Amino acid sequence: MKAIDRPFAKIINGATQFVVPVFQRNYSWSEENCQQLWNDILAAADDEFAGHFIGSVVYIATGDTAAGFTRWLLIDGQQRVTTLTLLLIALRDHLQNVGSSSSEDGPTVKRIEAYFLKNLQEEGAREAKLVLRRRDDETLKALLAGDELPADHSTLIKENYEFFRDQLGTVDPDVVYTGLNRLIVVDVTLERGIDDPQLIFESLNSTGVDLSQSDLIRNFVLMGQKEADQTRLYKDYWAKIEELFRGSERTFDNFIRDYLALLSQTKKLLKSDQVYFTFRQRFRSAQRNLEELEALLSDLHRMAKYYAAQSIGTPNDRIGRKAANLRGFGDVLSIVVMKLFDCYDRLGSLSENEFCEALDLLESYMLRRSLIGLQTRGYGMEFAKLAYSIDDETPFENFLVYLARMPETYAFPSDKEFRSALLETDVYYKRVCFHLLEGLENSGSKEPSPTKNYTIEHVLPQNPKLIAVWREALGENWEDEQQTWVHRLGNLTLTAYNSTYSDRSFEEKKSIKGGFSESSVRLNKDIRERSHWDVSAIEQRGVILAEKALQVWPGLSVDLELIERVELEEKKSLAGKRDPDDIQMSKASRALFSNLSARLRSRFPELVELPGSKSISYHDPRFFLEVIPRKSGLSLVIDLDYSESAAVSELMFDANDRTFIMYSEYSGGTVCRVENEGEIDEIFPALQLAHSIASSS
Repeated sequence: MKAIDRPFAKIINGATQFVVPVFQRNYSWSEENCQQLWNDILAAADDEFAGHFIGSVVYIATGDTAAGFTRWLLIDGQQRVTTLTLLLIALRDHLQNVGSSSSEDGPTVKRIEAYFLKNLQEEGAREAKLVLRRRDDETLKALLAGDELPADHSTLIKENYEFFRDQLGTVDPDVVYTGLNRLIVVDVTLERGIDDPQLIFESLNSTGVDLSQSDLIRNFVLMGQKEADQTRLYKDYWAKIEELFRGSERTFDNFIRDYLALLSQTKKLLKSDQVYFTFRQRFRSAQRNLEELEALLSDLHRMAKYYAAQSIGTPNDRIGRKAANLRGFGDVLSIVVMKLFDCYDRLGSLSENEFCEALDLLESYMLRRSLIGLQTRGYGMEFAKLAYSIDDETPFENFLVYLARMPETYAFPSDKEFRSALLETDVYYKRVCFHLLEGLENSGSKEPSPTKNYTIEHVLPQNPKLIAVWREALGENWEDEQQTWVHRLGNLTLTAYNSTYSDRSFEEKKSIKGGFSESSVRLNKDIRERSHWDVSAIEQRGVILAEKALQVWPGLSVDLELIERVELEEKKSLAGKRDPDDIQMSKASRALFSNLSARLRSRFPELVELPGSKSISYHDPRFFLEVIPRKSGLSLVIDLDYSESAAVSELMFDANDRTFIMYSEYSGGTVCRVENEGEIDEIFPALQLAHSIASSS
């Protein structure tokens, strides 16, 4: 790497071309940035003894340089170089109108074009000294050639060119030209195959200003490749990924975070500023292997399509519509949807019906918990764990089982809890109120109502100054009744005529133009069929809607045997990673344990022996025994009612009489202690009985 202070004019002059890599961001300088650069140029022109430093320009050879002509990839400094080029085009065009300078060293159209804008001895793609990306480049080419701008031109390129044209009308062109020639940059030339352009780029942008995590990742995966490969990989993969998340950079960054989480199954989700560095660490080898890099980009593109289907994409099929229903709950569910999509689309291990049922359950879970008012903090990690639990072979079973086994704080709400919230809370103030009413309106309909044009309407008005007819309908305690019932589910509906209804009487709300009697909203059918509206009507309608809601957003029903089978497989996997020999035991307790363990495994070959930190538990499939080594023997916790075990041996004790059993991780009805093989013989029938209960269906 060579880095020297150098006038900008010396860098751009000569038979050379700077190419902004295809992976770089579009031109983004605003008028404020241009004004600052303009001020710097005028300040440089005013000081004949000193140059004016404007930053760095970092570039590396493209690898296809010809004799007498050099092409460079512009790694850093594209905003400054592009803006200076716009100024020089504006200066050239200004001189074409007012005439060239009479000064021997002053600006002329010919000089500006030959020194700064064009390689006059070259043709075609080599002619321009600066090549930008896509739309930016088409706009720059038009300005350079003096042609009409393309219809889909770059607004910033056009506006900043016009800004400089305006400024040049107030200043002597000689002053501007002098200032331009006094601008100093740090000229950093990298050597291909030796310098790492990405590391240098990172150091120059270490503050992270203006660069998102996805910007840094894009540069990382493409910067080290040859220009032809950069262009192909960008076009075939990265540009398509960017298009999926266009206008939602935050969601793009979250996708990368969740993609990494799925790969590594991390126990803690990355913070936003950690995503790039984690990605770089994991995929550093891919950057140096084109085949590996292309496989990575292909996988990223595929998973991005899955992620965007829930968070951004346009629903155009059954699965897409159900995924879009989750959008109102944020992108916290996207990691689960992405994993389910992978099993459905790539692996084929998830059917369409199973996928749709899983999406329905996720929606039900989120809506129920939100309506009840349960904890939402920590959802991100819980849903990441849910995604991790979904294996490639039996994804739907794993999904159901994990939902059923969510920690108590995040448990799937029961029908009883959901019904209670629907009937007894002020639904109007819940964040999901519109989602709830929209679902009740359109569920099961082949012709959904255009709910995006609707608002929530209170049939009984919420205005505390009720008109007389409403006060009469509510009775003597109308103020208390209104306060209690006005925001309940039974009093809420959807309409496109909210302002028309206002605080009118119930009869007027039914009969006016666009009123309930004319409404095509399905939620309003039972309202228009009623002759009056009072507490009883609200309560009755609330019950009807609550029962429908229980059908639209179903509860979770999972076969207990399925849960036990999955749990047993988990225990088997865990048991394979642990060794009873690692548990500290005395010589006497080790001998007894070896005897007991051998007898259990011989008698029950399918059982799982699971070492813990201080004990060993046995499952087949359910827990039936825990063995805790002591100094001179073993303590046993047996999942057997004491009344059944007492008849087997006098060594048995009722676990309810023991307030605490040291080192025990499980609970059972019976505890006992054995100190020799004879006592193992004595209590073994009780272990057989406990096992038979645990293994029975």
